[in-house]
Order: sequence, then structure tokens, then C-alpha cells
Amino acid sequence: MELKVTDLDKELNAEMKNHVEPAEAPPKQTDAPSRGPLSNPKFRRVLVFSLLIIVVAAIAGYWYLNGRVSTDDAEVDGHLNPVSAKISGNITEVLINDNQAVKAGQVLVKIDPRDFQARVDQARAALALAEAQAHAASVTVPFTQEITESGRSGAGADMQAALADQARARQAYQIATTSDLALAKANVAKKQATADRAQADLERMRPLVAKAEISQQQFDSYVAASGEAQGDLDAEKQKLAQAEQNVAVAKAQLDAANARVGQAAAGTAEANANFKQVTIRSADAAAAAAAVEQARANLAAAELQLSYTTIVAPVDGVVTHKSVEVGQVVEPGQGLVILVPLQDIWVTANFKETQLKGVYSGQKAEIHVDMYGKTFTGHVDSIAGATGSRMSLLPPENATGNFVKVVQRIPVKIVLDPIPADQAVLRPGMNVDATIILH
Repeated sequence: MELKVTDLDKELNAEMKNHVEPAEAPPKQTDAPSRGPLSNPKFRRVLVFSLLIIVVAAIAGYWYLNGRVSTDDAEVDGHLNPVSAKISGNITEVLINDNQAVKAGQVLVKIDPRDFQARVDQARAALALAEAQAHAASVTVPFTQEITESGRSGAGADMQAALADQARARQAYQIATTSDLALAKANVAKKQATADRAQADLERMRPLVAKAEISQQQFDSYVAASGEAQGDLDAEKQKLAQAEQNVAVAKAQLDAANARVGQAAAGTAEANANFKQVTIRSADAAAAAAAVEQARANLAAAELQLSYTTIVAPVDGVVTHKSVEVGQVVEPGQGLVILVPLQDIWVTANFKETQLKGVYSGQKAEIHVDMYGKTFTGHVDSIAGATGSRMSLLPPENATGNFVKVVQRIPVKIVLDPIPADQAVLRPGMNVDATIILH
């Protein structure tokens, strides 16, 4: 080692001599002992610069490592869209293969549609029948209303006419029982008095004519007057009898008028009752309209069941775990295939709880994929609300007395930046290394 230092010292001295200007005299040789490399200013500068680089590199390394948290407990995650049968039936066609890429809306499987088509035809016929009945019921409502309105109008007119006849009959009866009858009775009484007087005069004159105290001509005049008075009395009696008969006729006419009023009232009541048929017919029309809606709903349900015979892809994805074959009988809810949309994936990284102090949403992240040996960029989307052990099927019970403190891991969702398909295709379940950049 001493030999190497001496050689280095000689080389430095020689180099210094080569750089001395020609005008200067070479230094005098002395018998002083040789000095070490630290006495050389250039060596010291190189040494200081090297130490500075080492310190800067150490600081940069510390800053770099202290601003990143990493874990290899991470994997690619994504949606798994199961496709199931909604109805029971016989599989007639399977239009996909394992690991085939499909588009949303693409037909995957077909179920025998004949039973469901028959139900659709039945529901469509029931709808046509319900619509016809509803149309008939709707036509009956205005027809019934017109008839009942006409009946009510006629009954009202009959009632008015009956009341008018009743008023006339009552007036005629009142006249017959008061004025006409009283006049006839008065005339009879008057004529009776006249006849009685004429008869009395005749009886007084009868002895006188026998004694010839009066002439026969005078006596005949008394006889004639008595006969005339009796005739007038008989005539008035006939008039009285006629008046009494008129009273009976007027009474009969009044009774008939009253009967017609009662009949008209019954007709009015019947017309009013018939008018309620409009309400009944309207209710029938509403029921028929409701039956149409029910039949239309049944048809829609049957058509929906028929549409379930054609099973389509709900999303873009890759066919995985196909478990359906032609001729198979499936039941509602039975899984047929799983679609994995590779365009919508993320990374679930399980970091230690001691690593997440400075982690928050939006921070940049780097994902190293074992399959490709490449690193892709992304960002922190969210942090789970509980540790992985707490969400497991059998979470640990720490109250048993055998508690051992273990650092827990919390899932962190990292969303990747878009990756061109020609560079890499990440699939759920792939192992990756996740690094979150804190600064």
C-alpha cells in the first residue's frame, strides 16, 4: 500500500513538473521526505466532489424511498358479470365459445320459444276481446243516456199534462158542486113555491067555480097556471137532477185526473230510476276499460317472457366459465356464462396499515405486472372501509385471551391509466406489485 502511495505521489510530481512554464526554473532538489496524496489540491477537490456526490445520492435515495410505499400483495380486479336464465326451458342454440369476445347486445343463448309464443298469442286474443267489449260498453253509455233522457222528458210532459187535467177536473167539480148545483136547487125551490101557490090558488078557486061565483074561464086560467107552475117545477127538478149528475161526472173526471197524475208520477219515478242506468253503464264501461288495461299488461308480460328466450350479452366482455349446452333444460336463476369486461379493470392492493398514513385518493401509483415485466401508471381511487381480515368469512376473535397483535392489511383500489391493447391486456386475478407515490 505504501508503494502505491509513493508511485501516485511521483506521478503527481511529474505531472506538476510538466505543467511548469518554461521560463521558470525547475525546483531545486531537496532531501525533504515525500508528502501524501491529501497534500495535492486536485486530489482534495476530487475527493470532496466524490463525497458530495455520495451525500446527495444518499439524500436522494432516502427521499425517494421515503416518498413511496409498495406491496406485492396486490392483484388485478374487475367486474364479473354472470349471465343467468330468467325462465325455464330447453336450450336450442348456443352461439358462443369459451374465451370469445362479445359485444353488448350480442345473442349468446336461445331457449325454445314455442310455449311462450303461444302465451303471447293467447294474451293478444284476450286483449282484442277486451277492447271489443270496452268499445261496446262505451257505445252503450250515450245510447242509454239518450233513451233515459227521452224517457225523463216524456214522463215530465205527461206529468205536466196530468196536472193540468187534474186542475181542470177539480175546477169543474168545484163548479158542479157549488154554483150549478146551488142554482138548480134554488130554481127548484123557486118553482116549487110557484107551483104550490098556483095549486093553492086553484084549490081556493075550485069551490068558487062550483058555486058559480067565478066564471069557468077564470077557473081554467087558474088550472092552466097551476099546470104551468108544475111544469116549470118539473123542468127545474130535471135541471137539478142534471146538475147532480154533472157533479158525479165531474167527480169521476177528477178521480180520473188524479189517477193520471199518479200514473205520471210513477212514470217520472221510473224514468228517474232508468236514468241511473247511465251510471251503471258508465261503471260497466270503466270496468271494461280496466279489463283492457289488464289484458294489455298480460300481453306485455307474455311478450317480456318471450323476449327472455333470447339471452344477450349485457356488457362487452370475454366469455368465461361457459356452462350451457344445446338440449340442456335450464331453470330461472341458473348461471349460464360469466362475462369479464377487460376494458374496466383496476388493482386491489393490500397495504399494511402502517403504510397508509400519507395515502389519499388521487395520488399517483405505479403497477408492475409480473406477466409482462412492465410498469404501468395509475392513481389511488379509494381506500376500503375495513381491513381484509374483518371482511373475511371467519373474522378473528380477539377476545379469547390468545390475542397476538398482527399488522393488518387494508385494501386500496388503484385505477390504471388507459393501456393500449397492443401493449398489455390485464385480466382479473393477475399478480402485480403496487407502489404509491406519496410526494
